Amino acid sequence: MEKEKIDKKDHILDVAERVFAEKGFDGASTRLISGEAGVNMAMLNYYFGSKEGLFLAIIERKISHFQNILQNLGNKENISTWEKMETYVELYGDKIVNNNCFQQLLYKEMVMNRGNELSDKLREMLMKNVGELERILKEGIASGEFNADVDIPMVIAALYGTKNYIINTPLMASPLLGYDIRDDEMIEKKLKPQIKSFMKNLLKCYLLKQQ
Repeated sequence: MEKEKIDKKDHILDVAERVFAEKGFDGASTRLISGEAGVNMAMLNYYFGSKEGLFLAIIERKISHFQNILQNLGNKENISTWEKMETYVELYGDKIVNNNCFQQLLYKEMVMNRGNELSDKLREMLMKNVGELERILKEGIASGEFNADVDIPMVIAALYGTKNYIINTPLMASPLLGYDIRDDEMIEKKLKPQIKSFMKNLLKCYLLKQQ
């Protein structure tokens, strides 16, 4: 019975993610989502409480696993801080650089800047991942492996901002890069390797002390 409940919740979240991505938070309704998921409103409300609760459950499901991975990476003691940064870029490229429903959904809400409780909770969730990157950067500075004058906020903005520009402005990014960044095959074969290689080279030049 417990597995059936989990499967049902995951099914609702899958459908809700697609609906929210297509229509945005304001355009989607719990009635539409329940209809497309084939469940009644009572079940949806039982699991998630409200549209806001459903939306936040989608975000939390997607990022919680990644957060655990990043925390484990930050806690590793047998690799250098730069190796942690390289691994972070690899993970970020593989898991975040995608043209999928979740990324579309997330970006739409991030640019809305609603200034309400939903925005606050969304920011709190996302900042946990940012905090793990910040922790690695501070560790590198404290150990002397990274330059002392590293601008941590700008490093984070460069990493996240590069992805956001490319993924969310395909009209500009596709002709700039010379391939369609909306094509899943191009994302895997070209975009992910290109972003990972570029960010590693950029961060290596900026973070590491010159020998």
